[in-house]
Amino acid sequence: MEQKELKKSLTREELRKAQKNKAKQQEEIAASEEQERPEKLKWRIRLIPIWLRIIILLVAMGVAVIAGAMVGYGVLGGGNPMDVLEKETWQHILDLVNKD
Repeated sequence: MEQKELKKSLTREELRKAQKNKAKQQEEIAASEEQERPEKLKWRIRLIPIWLRIIILLVAMGVAVIAGAMVGYGVLGGGNPMDVLEKETWQHILDLVNKD
């Protein structure tokens, strides 16, 4: 019976050693891959450059502001939505706000 227990403990020890060896091999493989990576690094080419993204964002924000003003003036205010684009409309709004 003692021999079976001794054999089982040896098997467990061997299993632990094998697992440790396997972990070491994986670490070595990962380390070797990391050493190879700097040689293989390439610049990422973006489909849309950052400067173009900023311009697209600014244009989208402008369109959203104009569309919001048209909805607010035309639908909620009861006026003609295209009147938002006229200078006289904004001058009238500024006169109302800056009443003397």
